[in-house]
Amino acid sequence: MKPVTWGNFRYNDPNIRWGSPSYQLEPGDPGYVDPFPSTNQSNRKKTRMKHTKWFPIPQSGQIVWFQTFSGKLGGYATVLGLAAGTVTAAVADCLWLVYLLEQWLPAVRRWAQSCTDVVAAAQNGAGSTAITLPAFTAPPLPTGVTAQPPGSLTRIFALVQSIKDSGKCTDAIATDLGIVGAEDTGPDLTSIQPPLSAVFTGDHVDVKSGWGGYAKSLDSIELQKDWGDGKGFVHLATLTGVTFRDAAPLPAARTVWTYRAIYRVANQQTGQWSTSVTVAVGG
Repeated sequence: MKPVTWGNFRYNDPNIRWGSPSYQLEPGDPGYVDPFPSTNQSNRKKTRMKHTKWFPIPQSGQIVWFQTFSGKLGGYATVLGLAAGTVTAAVADCLWLVYLLEQWLPAVRRWAQSCTDVVAAAQNGAGSTAITLPAFTAPPLPTGVTAQPPGSLTRIFALVQSIKDSGKCTDAIATDLGIVGAEDTGPDLTSIQPPLSAVFTGDHVDVKSGWGGYAKSLDSIELQKDWGDGKGFVHLATLTGVTFRDAAPLPAARTVWTYRAIYRVANQQTGQWSTSVTVAVGG
């Protein structure tokens, strides 16, 4: 087992035991549970949607696209041969996604931050009044917006593809609807490999990885560490950025810490492990 330090753990790690001091079970310790059980990747269900060059990556751009597409689609219904019900359904999907991205998701993030603040106050705050836990209240649905079944973006993409394949969509219409561009199939997820570097700065190790230009096709980076204790690599962190500060207590004796990383998609390891990097610490 090893001590748990702030910023150097996952909140849902089943191997953490909170107390004074808190510690994390490692492979070989009684009660250890593999946080990422091995899976047969060849049988893994592929759930990630292919990206399109015409669909924006930033959420702010997606909101504008949904608003533009839904506002102009009805005007081209006749020339494109679209049924009224098809247009109505597509508009409903677009407006639902606009609400989620523009109002609901920011509200969730503000609430999540308030929860984090409450935890910090509960741990280290001052005062005599009992803490009131924040409750989440979703923003009301705008007039004309209704909740839709799962798969709104899938349905919108399918409609766009059918419009482009119909032979009725001119370049001018495609430009006006914002659907110009071919499908981007993304990288070969079986061979991609994250870059990795590590630098010891005196009291901690700064580890840096990267997305290799494929951030839109990936979910996170799994970072593992060999503590030089003969137990091999164990999970260290799951990164949604590209940098990590390993502030674990330094050993008294000179020790070599080794790091490696692999991409994750749909909660599964994807591609190849990075080249391992080593750093001498302690002593």
